[in-house]
This record gives sequence, C-alpha cells and structure tokens, in this order.
Amino acid sequence: MSERSSVYGPGDWRGDAARDLGAPGAFPFTRGVHPTMYRGKLWTMRQYAGFGTAEETNARFRHLLAAGQTGLSVAFDLPTQMGYGSDHPMAEGEVGRAGVAIDTVDDLERLFHEIPLDRVSTSMTINATAPVLLAMYLVVGEEQGVARVKLQGTVQNDILKEFIARGTYIYPIEPSLRLAIDVCRFVHAEGMTFNPISISGYHMREAGATAVQEVAFTFANGLEYVRRAVALGLDVNELAPRLSFFFAAFTDLFEEVAKFRAARRLWARLMKENFGAADSACRLRFHTQTGGSTLSAQQPQNNVVRVAIQALAAVLGGTQSLHTNAYDEALALPTEQSATLALRTQQILAHETGVPEVVDPAGGSWYVEALTERIEGEARALLEEVEAGGGAARATERGFFQQAIAQSAYQQQQAIESGAAVVVGVNEYTDDQTIPSVPAPDYRALAAAQRRRTEKARGMRDAGCVKRALEELQAAARVAEAPLMEPIIAAVRARCTVGEISDVLRGVWGVYRPV
Repeated sequence: MSERSSVYGPGDWRGDAARDLGAPGAFPFTRGVHPTMYRGKLWTMRQYAGFGTAEETNARFRHLLAAGQTGLSVAFDLPTQMGYGSDHPMAEGEVGRAGVAIDTVDDLERLFHEIPLDRVSTSMTINATAPVLLAMYLVVGEEQGVARVKLQGTVQNDILKEFIARGTYIYPIEPSLRLAIDVCRFVHAEGMTFNPISISGYHMREAGATAVQEVAFTFANGLEYVRRAVALGLDVNELAPRLSFFFAAFTDLFEEVAKFRAARRLWARLMKENFGAADSACRLRFHTQTGGSTLSAQQPQNNVVRVAIQALAAVLGGTQSLHTNAYDEALALPTEQSATLALRTQQILAHETGVPEVVDPAGGSWYVEALTERIEGEARALLEEVEAGGGAARATERGFFQQAIAQSAYQQQQAIESGAAVVVGVNEYTDDQTIPSVPAPDYRALAAAQRRRTEKARGMRDAGCVKRALEELQAAARVAEAPLMEPIIAAVRARCTVGEISDVLRGVWGVYRPV
C-alpha cells in the first residue's frame, strides 16, 4: 500500500456516506454485519489448542472453558493434516508435535470426552483431510446422541490456500476442490448450521502477504469456491450465509481496522456483482487470529503488548470471533498460564475498555475512511488481475499467488534486516538476555503410545466391514461428481483410520507435485 499522509482531513475521503458506509447490519456492511454488534452479543472467544494426545488437549479445553472461553478451536498434528497414520514412516518425528494426533474416531471421542457437542461451538483447523475429520465429528455427535443439526462450528476446508501458502495439501488441485465443495453440498443437504468452509487469508498473511494481498487473494479463493458450489446446484443465497472467513490481525492498528472494514464492503459488492446475491447473503462473517509471525522469541513478554494491540484492531474492525496468541508461542506450546492470559486479554477488551459499547467506533475518521477506501480499491484491482487470468485455481497452478507473497515476504525481511522496519527487542532496543528455553514434552514416548493405541484399534474392529467401506469409497472417488462425504462417514463408523481413508483417495487421484 502507498505511503500515508501525515494528517488527514475532509478532502482525503472521496466516498459517499450513504453508498459506502450505510448503517451497521445493512449493505454494504462496512460498519458491521449486525445492527448492534457487540452491544447485542460479544464476539466468540475461541482459543486454539492442540497437544500431542487427545487426553491432554481435552484437559486444556476444559481449563479454557472453565476460564470463560466461549468456543473451541482444534489444532491437529501434521500426520493428521497430511492423511498419514501415526504409525506410517512419513509420520516419524511429527506425531503430536504441531497439534493433537487423531487416527480413529475414538481418538476424537477422547478429545471431546464429556464436552457436550450440542452446547459448544468447535472450529477445526483442517484442510486436506477436512471431510474425514468432519465425518468423525458427526459420528462422535451421533454416539453422544447429538443430532447433526445441533452441531455448531466450522471446518476450515480451504484447500486452495494450502497450495498457496501453507503446504498441507495431498491430492492434485481439481480433486482437492471436489472434496472441499462436497463438504459444502453435504452440510447444506443435511440442513446443518455448521460452517463448511473457512476461507483463510491468515496463512497467506503469515507467509508474508501484505494486508491488501491478504484481502484480494482470500476473496479470489472465495469466488472460486462459490462458483463451483453454484455450478454443483447450490443456491448462493443458502450457501453464502454459511461461508466463514479467517483473517490475521497484525500490529499496524489503523491499517488492520481499515482492512477489516474494507474487506466487509468489498465482499458484499463482489457477491452482489457476481452472483446477484440477496443482501443477507452478502455479509462477511470472519474469525480473527492475532499474528503468529509477529511474535518474537527475544524478549517474549513484549508479545503481550503486541497481542493486545492486535486484538483491539480485530474488535474495532468488527470480528465475529477471535483467538489471541499466547506470548510464549514463539518458544514452545503455550503454558496453561500464558493461554489463560491470552484469554484474559480478550475479556479485558470486552468488559473494561468500553470499546464494545459503540458500533464501529472508528467509523467517520478521515484517516480510517481514507485507508478503508484505499485498501478496498487496491485489493479489487489485484483481485481483478487474478480473475482476468482465469480465477484462483488457475492462478495457483501458475504460481501467481506464491510468487507475489514470496516477493512481499522478502521485502519485509529486508526492511527488518536493514533497520528500516523496527521490531522492538529484535533489531532495536535489544539487551543481553538470552532466549529462554522451555521444556518440551517427550514426543517419542507420546508417538509410541499413539501407535500402540492405533494398532489396538485396528485389532478390535470388523475387518470385513472396513474392507467394504474402503471399497465403496474407492468406487465413489472414481466417479466424477459422486457424493464423497457419505462413504467417508461410513468408513469412519467402521473405524477406518485417517490414513486408510486418505490412502484410498491417494490411490485414485494421486498426489500433488508443485511445478
């Protein structure tokens, strides 16, 4: 984004209040998706957690719920994300490290043991294996006696950004998109209120995207998903209200506030222009997480301040739910104490600052409105470049997004290393403190226990039932546009593992090899 002026006045905003701002809860939703925003209901405080075993993660969930958290968010380990069993050679050294290890539906039951799924909203950060984990969540609900329509939450299921910025893809782009859209079809057909996809700019921002790129590339992916779902027969006015988005909040306070406001307005206009969507289907509902890549291992207490500012930006920008990072996450998995402090940061914002008392308190500022207008314009121009090239899937295949983000990340790193961008405690105001060491869990023992558990689960199931379920899934995968969620659910009920289900699909579709 271009340089900012030193002072802003009436001449710096060329917009029209009626056309570009409107009222909160009304198109184009610049000022918020609900008329009363947080005066009516606070944002969901959804802290992200995932520790090696399901039991450990369940204990953290219980602690956070007791501390006042209002939604759960699950981090899965890399083997689970990549569709490998904990006992697969590719899983060696990774079991339980980046999140919780899930092999069978019984692991997921342990994760949510004695947590009533009809009374808690759950977000699952899972993409390539999202249909499998959603199927497991449904089966756990069934076995708790909870109807599907009563399950609340979000499955990330945004596979395009995996190819662009994160890397936990499995299959080639087209079958991966088929899986993602089939989740949308299934959730709609079942009448569920569960969000079938969370279109994520967060990971692109973490990889080095600018605020403008974050908005533009997220919406390019969003348009791709909506077009494919509509082509499959879904009504845009029924699909769109179930779409969720996921953005980062960084430390440039006013840029972030303006980014969220611009994003809301731009998405509303895109839905109207491209699909003729009803106003109610043009709302941009989003979750925000504070910037993980902004956390420093040096002087880690500084991260408490960074996270508070970033959380304030998200709230001023009108987020629907929020995760605040723990200050020690640049060092290791957050401790119970640091995770609680991160949650308390949100609670202080909610109850002590007065910010939630006013809808869109930054609205009308010449500076904020000028920034909002500029970000919307620059994001639209970049989005139109992607659209002119055939849309997000084709841009991903060409490496357009990847190259743009890599260039931006390089420029940001150059600025830090040259001192043009100051990071307190890292390249300025440093001291002689050493980076503190944090004890790590015994991952080898954890992995061995998970392998034993998975082996025992295999020995207790009906082998014939497993074989039939996997064969039916294989047959469905071979038929273009055949439903996939139903045979995946059947395989999960048969106690097939994440790895076995993924291997069947790998066998039919192959794996993605980046060019």
